[in-house]
Formats: sequence, C-alpha cells, structure tokens
Amino acid sequence: MAASLRISGLDAGYGAVSVLHGVSLDVREGETVALLGTNGNGKSTLMKCVMGMIRPSAGTIEVEIDGVKTNLVGMTTEEIVNLGIGFVPEGRRLFPRLTVNENLLMGAFRIAARSQIERNLAFCFEVFPRLAERRKQLAGSMSGGEQQMVALARALMSAPKMLLIDEPSVGLAPLLVARTIDSIKTLKDGFQLSVLMAEQNFTQAIRIADRGYVIVHGHIEFEGGSAEELNNNDIIRELYMGA
Repeated sequence: MAASLRISGLDAGYGAVSVLHGVSLDVREGETVALLGTNGNGKSTLMKCVMGMIRPSAGTIEVEIDGVKTNLVGMTTEEIVNLGIGFVPEGRRLFPRLTVNENLLMGAFRIAARSQIERNLAFCFEVFPRLAERRKQLAGSMSGGEQQMVALARALMSAPKMLLIDEPSVGLAPLLVARTIDSIKTLKDGFQLSVLMAEQNFTQAIRIADRGYVIVHGHIEFEGGSAEELNNNDIIRELYMGA
C-alpha cells in the first residue's frame, strides 16, 4: 500500500526570514504530484519541512502509511525515513569517496529495507544499467547525470512508500533531464510509490505528473487537477513562457 500526504496551513522559514505562508497541499495514494516554481519561491523549504530538516512555525504535515496516520511535525529526519518516506535532495548529496554500490547500500540502512536489499538492488540496476556497469566506481568521479541516477536509486534502496524529489533536473543537460524524469516514473510504477516532486522545469514535470501546484513567494497560487489544467494556466504562462 502506498502512502498519502496532507500539508495544512504551513508556515516556515529561517530565523526572522519567513519563506512559506499558509501552504496547503496533498498527495493522494499512488499519485505523482508536481510542486512547480522558479528558484527562491519555497519549494526546497517545503521539502525540508516534510523531512524534519526545518521545523515549521505553524501548520501540520500528516502522512498516512498502511492505514496509520502520523503528524510529522517535531519528528527527526531518521524517524521520518523509518516511516517509509524517501528523499532525493537537491544537489544529490552523495558520499563522493564511496563507490556506487556503497552509496546504494547506505540507502538501505532502515531495518524494514534490509531484507529487500538484493531485490531492490536488482531493480535499480535494471532501471539504471549504467550503475550496474560502474558499481565499483567512486560516486564523486561520475557525471552529473550518473550521480542523479545514484541519488534516485539510493532513495529507493530504503524501500519507501512515498518519495520526495527536490529539483531532479538541476545541473543536467536537456536530454539527461528527460531521461531522469522518465526514470522517476519507472521507479514510481515499479515500487507503487506516491511521489511529490519539486521542479522548475515545467515542461518535463507535467509529462509524468497527475496534477500539481504552483508556488510563488511561499504561497500556493494555483492547484491544477491535471497536466492540462496546469498547461492552460495564466500563472504558468507568465512564469515559464514569458507571456
């Protein structure tokens, strides 16, 4: 069973700097939801709130996994991961002096994932055959696209029910962006995940998103119930198409 997420009235920031203002959104079971916005509008801050890296000043973050509801506010990142929530951070944040294989095994530290290591490794290498070829290579010596593959696969090694992905296209060439987005859909379908993806590349994000939200200056300015609704929205046109 996949997970669902509901964020309500979330305020958060850094010290005296307020970034998120009354943000509410939800991810239903089995969905891929895109959080769209240009740089500096609060996407990464919201992701870090969900993962317990930033404590919000107001609001709730509730996840339901296997029928059990939990408010994530106040929990540590380790506790949140142990619930079954995986995270691919912006910039990948790999262990550069460890091999590909060692990075992937680091992702399987939570107890619930350890019995599935062989199966999950095999699936990750099936989706990313390049990693199978380079499993003994140091992660820090790989290209940006290859490192993004490692980051995605490492998150899947934790056997999550929900996956949060922050800016998967950053620093990648256009062709690699398309491949990365395609691989996210493959992983989502293969593991029957719910996915929240923060992304500024609108065109690529809506290829795999069931629906999405547009965040502007820390406010949710638009909720699109489908890729078509997002594509036809005036805010989207202004932000991404210069209309």
